[in-house]
This record gives sequence, C-alpha cells and structure tokens, in this order.
Amino acid sequence: MTSRRVFLKSGGAALVTLGFAPSFLARTVEAAGTRKKLLIAIFQRGAVDGLNMVVPYGEAGYYAARPTIAIARPGRDDGALDLDGFFGLHPRMAPLAPWWTTGQLAVVHASGSPDTTRSHFDAQDYMESATPGVKSTRDGWLNRFLQTREAGHPLQAVSLTTGMPRTLQGHAPALAVRRLDEFAMRAEGPAAAAVEAAYASTPDQTLQATAAEAFAAMRHLAASARAPYVPAAGVTYPRSPFGAALQEIARLAKADVGLEIAFAESTQWDHHANEGGATGQMAARLDDFSRGLAAFARDLGDRLADTVIVTMSEFGRAVAQNGSGGTDHGHGNAMLLLGGAVKGGRVYGRWPGLAPEARHEGRDLAVTTDFRDVFAEIVVRHLGADAATAGRVFPGYAVNAAAFRGVL
Repeated sequence: MTSRRVFLKSGGAALVTLGFAPSFLARTVEAAGTRKKLLIAIFQRGAVDGLNMVVPYGEAGYYAARPTIAIARPGRDDGALDLDGFFGLHPRMAPLAPWWTTGQLAVVHASGSPDTTRSHFDAQDYMESATPGVKSTRDGWLNRFLQTREAGHPLQAVSLTTGMPRTLQGHAPALAVRRLDEFAMRAEGPAAAAVEAAYASTPDQTLQATAAEAFAAMRHLAASARAPYVPAAGVTYPRSPFGAALQEIARLAKADVGLEIAFAESTQWDHHANEGGATGQMAARLDDFSRGLAAFARDLGDRLADTVIVTMSEFGRAVAQNGSGGTDHGHGNAMLLLGGAVKGGRVYGRWPGLAPEARHEGRDLAVTTDFRDVFAEIVVRHLGADAATAGRVFPGYAVNAAAFRGVL
C-alpha cells in the first residue's frame, strides 16, 4: 500500500498504472484543444513475413526461394503493388497505397534486432524493452520515455489490450483497457466505488492523493466513452479485434483527453504452414491489418499531421519456404511508418540481398537497421527528446541523431 506505483484492476478488463501525478484534471483541461504529438505503436505479434508484406520483387532469388508462396511481380494477376521499381506491397495492402502516393507512408526494410534469438517470447521482450539480449530490464521503452517527462496522467499512454504490454510497463502512469465502454461501466460501478472508498480511508496521505487522481482519471475516461462513437464520414473499421482497438484509439485521440501514446496489437502472424501468397492465411491477416490502419488514418483527419504510426514485429521469416508451404522463424523484417511527419514514398535501409552468402546464418534476411534506430528517431524527431534523453530511453545503446535514416 505504500508503493510508489498503484495497480487498480477490475475483472481483467482494465489496468491502471499510476505514479505520482498531481493536478491531472487541471493538466488535461489545459491540454484539451491543443495539438499534442501522438505516437501509435502497433505490434504484429507472431513474426510477420516481411518478405511477403513488402515484396523484393526485383530480386530473382526471392522467387527461387519461394516457388509457391511468392507474390507475383507488378502487372501480373494478384501481383505486388509497385513502390519503387524493386519493392512492392502485398496486393491485399492496397488500402495503404494512397498514403504511399501522398508521401505519408514509408518502409524500413531489413530492420530488426541484433540479437539472434528465434524465440517469440524473448524477441518480443527484447523489442518491447528495447534492450536486445538483456532479460533483466524491468520497464518498457515507451514507459522509460514517459519517465523522462514531467509527471504525467493515466490517459497520456493507453494500450487497447487486456493487460499492460511490456513496452508500457514501468513507473510512469499508463492505462490498459480492452474496450472503453466496458471500462466506463466498471469505473462507475459499485465495485469501483468501494475500492475508491477504501483508498480514501488510508492514513497514507500520498497514496490517498494518488488514488484520488486515479479515480478522477477513470471517471474522465468513462465520460468520454459513455456515448457511442461515430467515425468520420465514410470510414468503416474492420469488424475484428484489431479494427476495434484502432477505433477506440481514434475516439481517445479526438476526445482531447491528453493522449500522447497508444498501443495496439495485430496477432496470428506465425505461419509455419499454408501461409499462402496473394491469397490464404497471411493475405487475410494483411487485409485486416491494412484496412484497419487505413481507416484509422482517415478517421484521424487533420490530426494525422501530428501523428506517427509505427509497426513492428519480433523477427521476420526465413527466406525459403518450408515443406509445409509456410515459413520458419527468421531474422530481418520490415517496419512501416505512417503519418503527417513521415517522409514517405520511400523504402529506407540498406538492402543486403537474398543470395545465400548474404543471408543471416545462410537462411534469413540480414538486419542492416537496428530497430532502436527507428525508435530513437521517433523519440527525438517526433516526440521532441534530445539525444541525451534518448540515451536514457535506450540504455546501453549509442543514440546518434546524425545516423538516423531520415524517415522523419
């Protein structure tokens, strides 16, 4: 009860992580109507096949390694959507093509972790903590960034997940909630009232004040979730958990509740068998993923100008397909960035090639861009941190702004 962090959990549906955050309501009202930089982090859990997501159709080795699951060259039936004469998007990613054309969508290919693990659990942990190879890191990189700022409030960072993701765990205030309407009911119900009364009676004045801030934040969020959300005209989200999460983030972003960081997940990317090419399992996942991101970008409207969406996955897939028509765990992958600040219409990163001698361990796409370079560029150029502060966000890693890819 005397911890500097307070956890309030209700039926597994919501989790608030609080630090000392005085004057939450005053800061939220002050922030309302102002333009805050917004970061949306999307984790493609399961290790998406980046070579079929952003297709190197200009390399013959790609087709030699994938005789039945490769995406055809542009101009052919179910062919890739040409980006730059060498790379193309999977055809089911057509909803994102307009953002490429307007220069708001970029790709960082051959990106990933310097750690060579093929364990989903370890690789996700390393990416969310941003300390590859170090299992003892206690907090996530997004929470460490929040810790470098002035004391915040629980609505500054929200994850639309059933539990707090690793990347937002830490001392800074954050909130994890599956659905805002469900959270509103629980925040205003008798159980919440009983818990609030219990905290109000504690003799620890600091804890009492912090808990009061927590419940004020919960009521503030509940009020914004009470009315049905209506997306912008013409916007339809996919009827999927991913689409629903993005719609809730849009609701928060447009409600002026002080949101600065949001997190969501897209799952089921581990296709060891029957992956498919232009159709099949992965195509269906990319359809949901792309329609969701496109709907979200349109729904934000002019708010997109102050937003960066970044996608990530723990590692890529092997270059060659396996005997089951799928792909096994690999190394290098592709990250997407979408937003008004993104210098899009380009594929960034040094392409290592897919020749056997160029592959990582003779089988995988090699990593030529450390994922922390992408994260650090976002922290510095979008969220406004200086290089020294970024060094605290990424301990043990030399943040060099001069080496940024120039995506932002």
